[in-house]
Amino acid sequence: MTGRNQTIISEFLLLGLPIEPEHHDLFYTLFLVMYVTTVLGNLLIMFLIRLDPHLHTPMYLFLSNLSFSDLCFSSVTMPRLLQDMQSHVPSISYAGCLTQMYFFLFFADLESFLLVAMAYDRYVAICFPLHYTTVMSPRLCLFLVVLSWVLTTFHAMVHTLLMARLHFCADNVIPHFFCDMSALLKLSCSDTRVNELVIFITGGLILVIPFLLIITSYTRIVSSILKVPSARGIRKAFSTCGSHLTVVSLFYGTVIGLYLCPSANNSTVKEAVMAMMYTVVTPMLNPFIYSLRNRDMKGALGRVFYKKKAHFSL
Repeated sequence: MTGRNQTIISEFLLLGLPIEPEHHDLFYTLFLVMYVTTVLGNLLIMFLIRLDPHLHTPMYLFLSNLSFSDLCFSSVTMPRLLQDMQSHVPSISYAGCLTQMYFFLFFADLESFLLVAMAYDRYVAICFPLHYTTVMSPRLCLFLVVLSWVLTTFHAMVHTLLMARLHFCADNVIPHFFCDMSALLKLSCSDTRVNELVIFITGGLILVIPFLLIITSYTRIVSSILKVPSARGIRKAFSTCGSHLTVVSLFYGTVIGLYLCPSANNSTVKEAVMAMMYTVVTPMLNPFIYSLRNRDMKGALGRVFYKKKAHFSL
C-alpha cells in the first residue's frame, strides 16, 4: 500500500440474489418482464401527461417527474442485475460501482422529495380548494421540482465523494445485487466514522423529515374532511389521495424498515428482498396505482388514441 487514500482493488464482485440454479431461468424471465413493464408503464404516463393539455396541472407535473424518477431508479439496478445473472463472473469496476451508488442515491432521494411535493399539492387542493390555483402557481411548482433535483444532486454527490476517499484492501465481495452504500462501508479498511455520521444526519433530512411532512399533510387533510363529513367528500378525498398514500407506504415502509430500523437478525436474503421491493416492485406498480382508478388518466388515454385514430383515418 503506497498511501492511505489509494484503492488497491479495481473491481467488486456482486453476489446478486440467492437463487437456486434450477430457478435461475424462471427468475431471470420474471425480472426481465418486471423491468420492461416498469419502463413501458412509466413512459406511457409521461407520454400521456405530455400530450394531453387536460393533464397540465401541478399534480400531473409532479407525477410525470415521479414516473421519470421511477424509470431511472429501476434502470440503475435492473440492467446490471439481468446482466450479472447471465454472467459467470458478476463483477463491476470500482468507478462503475461508485457511479451506480451515486445514481441510486440520486433517484431514491428524488422520489422522496417528489412524494412530499405531491402530498403538499393534495393538502392545498383539499384544505384550500378556493385558493388552489393561486397557491399552486406554475412558478411554485417549478420551484419545488427544481429544488428537489438540486437537493438530491448535492446529497448524492456528498456521499459519493466521501466513499471515494475510502480505500479497500482485500475483500471485494458485495453480498447484494447492486453497490449498496452500507455494504461498501463494511468492506472498507479505512475509518468510516465520518461517512456513518453523515449518513445518520442526512438520513433524517432526506427520509425522516419528508416522511413526517407527508404524515402532517394527511393529518391536516383528514382533519379538514372530518370538519364537514360527507360521503361524497370522503370518496373524493380517497380517490384523490389513495394512490399517493399507497405509493408512500410502499416506498417509505421498505426504506425505513431496511435502513433506519434495521434488526440484528436481518439476513442477506431479507435485505435483498426488501431492496427489491423499493427498487423494482414499487417503480413497476406506480403506473398501475396512479392510472387504474384515475379517471383523468383513463380519459387522457382515450383522447390521445382517439386523436391518433382520427389522424390515420384522414
